[in-house]
Amino acid sequence: MKSHVCALFFFFFSSLLLAQKKDYSILSISDSLKENANAVVRFNQTDITILSQRSMNTKNHRIVTVLNEKGFDATESFEFYDKSTSVKNIEAIIYDAFGKEIKKVRRKDFKDQSVVGGGTLFSDSRYLYLDYTPISYPFTVEFISEVQTSSTAFIPKWMPLQGFNTSVEKASLNVVFLKDLGFKKKEFQFSNFDIKKTLDTDTQLSYVASNILAQKQEDYSPSYRELFPKVMMGLEYFHLEGVDGTATNWVDFGKWYSEKILSGTTDLPEETKTKIKALVGEEKDPIKKAKIVYDFVQKKSRYVSIQVGIGGWKPMLATDVDRLGYGDCKALTNYTKALLQAVDVPSYNTVLYGDAYKTNIESEFVSMQGNHMILSIPTGDHYTWLECTSQDDPFGYQGTFTDDRDVLVIKPEGGEIVHTKIYDDKGNKQTDKGSYAIDQNGTLTGAVSIVSEGSQYSSKSRVETLQPTEKEAHYKEYWDYINNLKLGKITFNNDKENVRFTEDIQISAANYATISANKLIFAVDVFNQNSTNVKRIRNRKNPFQFQRGYIDTDEIEVSLPTGFAIEFLPSNFELKGKFGEYKTEIIKKENNKLIYKRSISVNKGKYSNKEYDEYRLFMEQVSRNDNAKIILTKN
Repeated sequence: MKSHVCALFFFFFSSLLLAQKKDYSILSISDSLKENANAVVRFNQTDITILSQRSMNTKNHRIVTVLNEKGFDATESFEFYDKSTSVKNIEAIIYDAFGKEIKKVRRKDFKDQSVVGGGTLFSDSRYLYLDYTPISYPFTVEFISEVQTSSTAFIPKWMPLQGFNTSVEKASLNVVFLKDLGFKKKEFQFSNFDIKKTLDTDTQLSYVASNILAQKQEDYSPSYRELFPKVMMGLEYFHLEGVDGTATNWVDFGKWYSEKILSGTTDLPEETKTKIKALVGEEKDPIKKAKIVYDFVQKKSRYVSIQVGIGGWKPMLATDVDRLGYGDCKALTNYTKALLQAVDVPSYNTVLYGDAYKTNIESEFVSMQGNHMILSIPTGDHYTWLECTSQDDPFGYQGTFTDDRDVLVIKPEGGEIVHTKIYDDKGNKQTDKGSYAIDQNGTLTGAVSIVSEGSQYSSKSRVETLQPTEKEAHYKEYWDYINNLKLGKITFNNDKENVRFTEDIQISAANYATISANKLIFAVDVFNQNSTNVKRIRNRKNPFQFQRGYIDTDEIEVSLPTGFAIEFLPSNFELKGKFGEYKTEIIKKENNKLIYKRSISVNKGKYSNKEYDEYRLFMEQVSRNDNAKIILTKN
């Protein structure tokens, strides 16, 4: 082992010397690396030494030139620590545009902050970060850190490129480990990048990445995590929360996690057990019991934001959540589980990646993964999923934060990879029903009822919680194509039982119709115009995708002013293609009335970069038709 450690130290110090000789001037960066870049990673070396099942040391040496105010995050000048992880060294040097040193930042100058501002609950979970306000751009940050931890469950992923609009001159990874710990790795998205594996033995692993050009973030593009190179690493024999663990398969991992990490965390005060049993009463149905418990948790507790993996994986005790009334995702999930246990409803802690962008647990790579925890209740051959951090979500509703992805359900008998609820494209619907009138002066008055379901429920129901000024700003942005918009009465109906959110809104707008000589001209689609401008992207590099499909249907009655005749009415229109369908229809009624019908559906899917122009054309036709005008002539 000593020889391996010496080899790593040799790598580190020789690379450090090379870095010290480097010219930090912006003039030494090639034009190709500056193109599309907010920052250029000049040098980024990560050295990981796994000395034993209970000891891991990580050293980082990073030199990043920040070209503009959007590029500072690329310096990654921070480190987390807690009771099992200590920051042995952290420092930074700032250089001006021409490589002249202008500031040294020692450990005492780094800001030290709790990961949860103002909370005592996670006081052991903290981070040090570089708090630097630049005098001018560009400038360069050299960041050096060393972290020692007893937790070997999380080996940091290696991602030489951490985001869009960043380029990499050189990045390297060196890992040294013991042969009998069961070290494993998985490589992703290496093609099209200059990455060399320079060492791969039963105790060492090294990679070097060179000259990775910055990529612009293209509209509808997949996450950079799915596009850029990545190496996942793990151990079959690791240490976490003071306990040795094993992860050779998901069943054994789940059993270990249940027995060693979750065991003993669900005890509750007798008073609370009595209270929840009284609330449940004589109810026998497990799901109806769970609804009562979920409502109790939502009213009693609040969420404190902290990710899984920071602040530990062992939930705080259910008794503490009961006493304090708050907790993170692990704590609130575990508390809900404890309450369900008290009324004889089984449930399981479930680990996943929580984000509006769907990310799966990598099922073929058994390791500590995920950043969030929810609760699953077995119901026959499927599960009901509970988001325990929300005080507003309907029971069993997943929305867009945890839907349609592989997750790890942790049962006493072992772990299981399960896929969460998929909201079908046709179920993600918005239905508009309303009417409006245009008077002879071109003024519009109208009312609409907007009903949202499926994944559209989550984006719309938040409006209910907005302040009056925020609410007004929301609708003025939603109907930004209506000049002189005035909002009237607004009411909501949040039907959580059926997961359906209804907005009833009255509006008016002076001069909605343009008056030209003796004519009135106005767009027939008032309430749901698609004014999205799909950007032209020449030489698009990446595929594009829609992670969730949807369908909107509108039926609007239009009252025309008396004394006017229809000179021009837009034709009925229909469009079908791989991306979806669009249809409009105008029906003439008696008494100067029209019925305007519109429907649009967009299909979930992933498409090649070559199909982007076809999609742009599809949406251009939709926007053009949505803006189609009626022309009226005064009699």
